[in-house]
Amino acid sequence: MHRLWLIFAQAVTVSVAALFVVQTLKPEWLAARHAESGRAPSVVAIQQAAPGGETRKVATYADAAQAALPAVVHIFTSQEVRRHPFINDPVFRHFFGDRFGGDSQRQSGLGSGVVVSADGLVLTNNHVVESADEIEVAFSDGRKTRAKVVGADPESDLAVLRLTEAGQLTPITFAPAESLRIGDVVLAIGNPFGVGQTVTSGIVSALGRTHLGINTFENFIQTDAAINPGNSGGALVDSNGQLVGINTAIYSQSGGSMGIGFAIPVSLARSVMEQIIKTGAVTRGWIGVEVQDMTPELAESFGVKSDAGALIAGVMRGSPADKAGIRPGDVLLAVGDQPVKDAQVMLDLIAALTPGTTARFGLSREGKPKDVAVIIGKRPKPTR
Repeated sequence: MHRLWLIFAQAVTVSVAALFVVQTLKPEWLAARHAESGRAPSVVAIQQAAPGGETRKVATYADAAQAALPAVVHIFTSQEVRRHPFINDPVFRHFFGDRFGGDSQRQSGLGSGVVVSADGLVLTNNHVVESADEIEVAFSDGRKTRAKVVGADPESDLAVLRLTEAGQLTPITFAPAESLRIGDVVLAIGNPFGVGQTVTSGIVSALGRTHLGINTFENFIQTDAAINPGNSGGALVDSNGQLVGINTAIYSQSGGSMGIGFAIPVSLARSVMEQIIKTGAVTRGWIGVEVQDMTPELAESFGVKSDAGALIAGVMRGSPADKAGIRPGDVLLAVGDQPVKDAQVMLDLIAALTPGTTARFGLSREGKPKDVAVIIGKRPKPTR
């Protein structure tokens, strides 16, 4: 037995030594094995000359950046701001002078966008192009062209543009839905502060971020890749250069990056984009209720065993919920077969339903389970 153990130990030692030699002298052999197995390495190691004639390995994401850079554009917007209505009033001018003078003035803005089709469609944030009179798009190679808004969805903060002169375009490649994991390396590409096209790197810090108060429908990717003003609407790509999100917002006390940035995941962005391209708008389900999250105290008060679910705080008169018999004080526990964790989940589940269809809602009323069939309505457009 002792002899067998010695043989095993010697074999392991020789194998580790061989692996070390191959990794040091012939790293490309291991890269080839990765390619044969269908799993490309997430970072490319290149040999770089060092002083003294030696070589060293340098990690680089240059290939991923080069794959995505041509598809990311700069967006410049402007809008006319009308002068104050009392500008010609002598009393007004006495107190305020000419600070509001002139017939009108133009305000400008900047952001980023992602080319999503070879025929000139660009995906960006709604807040980048909202209320803009003129939109100009610039490419990394210096080309410029005008663009028009195809449609927008303020509740997810997404918009689709069409370029007036497309020319030769390189659309972005979409990553598979739900392929992103916490800890994956990502690159943020955009035009921060208008300095020009910039690439920053980081990792995925968290997935499924909600309750941030940024959008009505939230399911953000959180990343520590530097995102700054002007990056909005730009691309968040993985280590293969594929689109995983649209950069949207940052948490900052200074106006610059503090390592907490948020991007709309590609699954949501693609769904909204396809609806806008097809119909010019996004259609969502609606039942007409006001809800709030459950708490342990509310759960005990309404006879619910856990604090999961959403409390119906109000029902709009004549709404689908009202017609189905849903009442204030009911606790919504399930939409179809999907459990309701909180008010945000309920909103997302109902929005995903097709207007005109009938869905089963699982409720708790006075501590007793109850099923209600609701004919789903169409969610009204948000009011400003």
